[in-house]
Amino acid sequence: MIYEITVPQFTKMLKNLDAILVKATAFAEAKKIEFDVLLNSRLAPDQFNLLRQIQIATDTAKIGVAKLTGKDAPVHDDKETTVAQLRTRIAETIAFLATVTEKDFAGAHERKITTPRWENKYLLGHEYLIQHTVPNLYFHISVAYEILRHNGLDIGKKDYLGAMPFRT
Repeated sequence: MIYEITVPQFTKMLKNLDAILVKATAFAEAKKIEFDVLLNSRLAPDQFNLLRQIQIATDTAKIGVAKLTGKDAPVHDDKETTVAQLRTRIAETIAFLATVTEKDFAGAHERKITTPRWENKYLLGHEYLIQHTVPNLYFHISVAYEILRHNGLDIGKKDYLGAMPFRT
């Protein structure tokens, strides 16, 4: 079950984020807005800007899966300054996720996971996924969506959710 919650869903959400960035690029061109203005936009003065929201979203997806599987996540230096570079980062994260299989999650449920910020405390893999990784990923993608929406990009829930596997 951990695989289904991570790899396919994280991939979908990152693809949705990328599609929103494509729309944002066309919007900025049509409105004669320098994309740097959007990249540096934020909803509150003490909040990260759009650029950092996207960096954290990709980090959350790749590092979360890496910690759960014991694999090495790709390293990004957080020096992106353009939408093209951010889209490349998203694509590289999606490519990494595509290398992970369901079998790679063997033992993930009970794996002890920590970060330096947690001061020698840990969560079990299933706790880490549900309590940290999933909410963190959705938070940063949602904030990126809201920053662009706040700046006038015509996007809605369908852009955020993406295609649904409806059945008839």
